[in-house]
Amino acid sequence: MVGRRLLFADYLADLDALLDRLAPDEPVRLVGHSLGGNVAMLYAGVRPQRVARLVSLEGFGIPAETADSAPDKYVRWLDALKDPPAFRTYASLAAVADRLQKNNPRLARERAEFLAAHWAEAQPDGSARLGSDPRHKLPFPIVYRMEEVLAIWKRIFAPVLWVAASESFIPRWLGAHPEGEAATDSLAGVRARLAQVPQGRLVTVEEAGHMLHLDRPEAVAAAIEPFLA
Repeated sequence: MVGRRLLFADYLADLDALLDRLAPDEPVRLVGHSLGGNVAMLYAGVRPQRVARLVSLEGFGIPAETADSAPDKYVRWLDALKDPPAFRTYASLAAVADRLQKNNPRLARERAEFLAAHWAEAQPDGSARLGSDPRHKLPFPIVYRMEEVLAIWKRIFAPVLWVAASESFIPRWLGAHPEGEAATDSLAGVRARLAQVPQGRLVTVEEAGHMLHLDRPEAVAAAIEPFLA
């Protein structure tokens, strides 16, 4: 038997259970980033009565996939299960902060050190071990069917705010611009998807990458606080 696989359905079940525990009797305001934003978007369409307002930071779905990709996706998943991912041990919490800054050069040192202390656990010998679950690195075996995602998004009746970063890779990752859309609009693909959300709107945070809440936390807060209020 292999360990429990983390799929989008698992994330939805976790969120459902969490909200039942923390706010069983009222709709909630959700904020998610990247994968978390995508999970929140799906949840808001599956359980629309549970969500009052929703903010998705750089969580605009993933590139659409076709049924032809299914065999290879299962192969990659099975191969990964035979050699499951793991996180290496770092020499210190400072080394974890170094890694965070290497991944995101915009990240200030004090923020990197703060995140390192929460992302990793110091060991008795001074080394540091990441506290997150390496199974999140496993490839998804299921084909991402955009038509199913849009069908769920269309059932969201809460107001939705998408927050994009001006220097993010996400718009390019999502693929080509829709037919007839100006190629100069780098967010054309994002806008086309958001058009399927009944009460969705988009704002952009300038001078920020995909980790926009770390790059410019004050600007992100200024964008989302009035919406949530």
